Amino acid sequence: MNFEYPTHEGKILKRYKRFFADIELESGEIVTAHTPNTGSMKTCWEPGWKAFITHNDNPKRKLKYTLEMTHNGQSWIGVNTSRPNHIAKEAIESGVVKELQGYQSIKPEFKVGNSRIDLLLYNGELKSPEKSCFVEVKNVTLKGEGTLALFPDGVSERGQKHLKELMDLVDKGHQAAMLFIVQREDVDSFSPAHEIDPEYAKLLIQAKDKGVMILAYRCALSKSSITLKDKLAIKL
Repeated sequence: MNFEYPTHEGKILKRYKRFFADIELESGEIVTAHTPNTGSMKTCWEPGWKAFITHNDNPKRKLKYTLEMTHNGQSWIGVNTSRPNHIAKEAIESGVVKELQGYQSIKPEFKVGNSRIDLLLYNGELKSPEKSCFVEVKNVTLKGEGTLALFPDGVSERGQKHLKELMDLVDKGHQAAMLFIVQREDVDSFSPAHEIDPEYAKLLIQAKDKGVMILAYRCALSKSSITLKDKLAIKL
């Protein structure tokens, strides 16, 4: 995934009201950037860290800048939670995610009941596919002890709901996968955050036992692009 808008580097001064971050550009100008991340962003920023933002001059936007990544001195960290679905789709199409190959088409945001599954992989016609797999995608940025990536970074009732939906789909005879997109390079394994959301951790184990594929892939991040790179070991 290449950044589609002009980019700027600066340093993060503060994050506030959840969706705002003040960034000091290299010129000394201070701008307010939209922060598309509803999580705690724990281990993802500190005042003075490098920040990477995009600029979109659309007149309909109140904030022209978007916070895309921060840098902790070791790795860029992708904090824009609108990016992982696109990153996942590109990676599946290019063959990076080996477990999710063998499908002809991908339908983003596929409606199932009262919910939307992030990606539907299928063969044949969408109305009556010959083979299909429902994929839920999550953005992972929390770093635990050592080089362990964790999810979620706060209690996630929405995430719990998604796991239950994937298990229901498996019960109905479908294939399903939970794909964790790890947007930092200073980690080499993944685990659910048992101490933060024990219910999510329990449901993730149940989902695996039920037959939901549990996958974690790490990204390569740079100031020009974010791409899925390699598979991480999972510790449930």
